[in-house]
Amino acid sequence: MKKNKISKDWINRQRRDIYVRQSKIEGYRSRAVYKLKEIDEKFKILNQTRSVVDLGAAPGSWSQYLSKKIKNGKILSIDLLKFEPIKNIHQIVGDFNDERYKTKIKNYFDDKIDVVVSDMAVNTTGNKNLDAIVTGELCLEAMKFALDTVNQKGRFVSKIFMGSSFNEIVANAKKSFKEVRVFKPLSSRKVSKESFIICKFLR
Repeated sequence: MKKNKISKDWINRQRRDIYVRQSKIEGYRSRAVYKLKEIDEKFKILNQTRSVVDLGAAPGSWSQYLSKKIKNGKILSIDLLKFEPIKNIHQIVGDFNDERYKTKIKNYFDDKIDVVVSDMAVNTTGNKNLDAIVTGELCLEAMKFALDTVNQKGRFVSKIFMGSSFNEIVANAKKSFKEVRVFKPLSSRKVSKESFIICKFLR
């Protein structure tokens, strides 16, 4: 009974959600696209960008936005799950933490990368502290990857949960990037513990 109630609540919430409706009208695969759109409009992360890696890209709404914004450049998406192809996107199915796939990503680009974005999060368990810790680890791994691959003017954007690893992630970012901000988009649900860390320019 409880599971059915949760399912009904989720369905009703989806119906009321203006971002869900808007994503369908505009042809995006999920409402998550508006988080990246807000971040880009506020922090100009895609200005003068010709190369981007989208980590944990499925179902592909962030890659759709990147494809529309970057007409002459290289965009690579990687996820454990395969999703429908997107114009101008090179898709890899695999784990970005695996050295084989890191090599594939680097080989696809001619030089260092302009931007790395990540909307990765674990499938929630109901234990908010555990979810925050594991998602924090994903953020730290994504940051390590960005530090290894972006150029001197590079930018890094990642989902981050409020929790025990939050301060560690922000501290690590400030050691490596000149500009670090934490931002919660309006399109991020109020009940969600998620925010996004926006990092610019390597030290």
